[in-house]
Amino acid sequence: MKLTVIGYWGGYPKKNEASSGYLVEHEGFQLLIDCGSGVLSKLQNVLQPEELDAVILSHYHPDHNADIGVLQHARLIQGFLGNELANLPVYGHSFDEQEFRKLTYKTITKGIAYNPDTALSAGPFTISFLKTNHPVPCYAMRIEAGGKVLVYTGDSSFKEEFIKFSQDADVLLCECNFYGNQSGKSAGHMNSIEAGQLAERAGVKQLILTHLPHYGNLDELITEASREFGGIIKRANELLSISL
Repeated sequence: MKLTVIGYWGGYPKKNEASSGYLVEHEGFQLLIDCGSGVLSKLQNVLQPEELDAVILSHYHPDHNADIGVLQHARLIQGFLGNELANLPVYGHSFDEQEFRKLTYKTITKGIAYNPDTALSAGPFTISFLKTNHPVPCYAMRIEAGGKVLVYTGDSSFKEEFIKFSQDADVLLCECNFYGNQSGKSAGHMNSIEAGQLAERAGVKQLILTHLPHYGNLDELITEASREFGGIIKRANELLSISL
């Protein structure tokens, strides 16, 4: 399994960058996790929109789904240019009917509701879900393939259930929207200390901090998390690639 960070900013993308979007590949299957603002542009540094096999969304805040519309039009235009494309599955929860309906567009994309209580199969991936603490319905994902495990927290404040959900993961892709001296609980986000504690208690092999704040010295996030977690810690960067 291979993870490539496409975008990693929380809230909105910084200049020339992107908010949440992560490409996961295994056995030639290309799965995009979240599709926030700027993701479609940055994705094309790695592969073309018509090469995607599936998309899955944690929730419907714009920094996680804003580029679904432009992804749909990119594939539509490729069809006009003579490239026959299959209807792209876009997995999302159905607890916001208005947003879920937008995932289906002509015969370009097909919205498919995942059941958070049941594991989902998408290509070679098996994906299980955990509801997070966030102002809107949002789901963390435990993604397994080839004997490897990637856990993506989505957006959430810390909750004890993350420990079991993330247990022994090869990579924990953990949101980190606040510094250690701040509390993100009311906003539904974690800070660097909580990310480190989660990684340590779950016994993960590697921690990647993502969904980053737009201020301060971002390297401090690693310093703060390392006080809690003794393993490998990296800060998400554009096109950071990790082979599990």
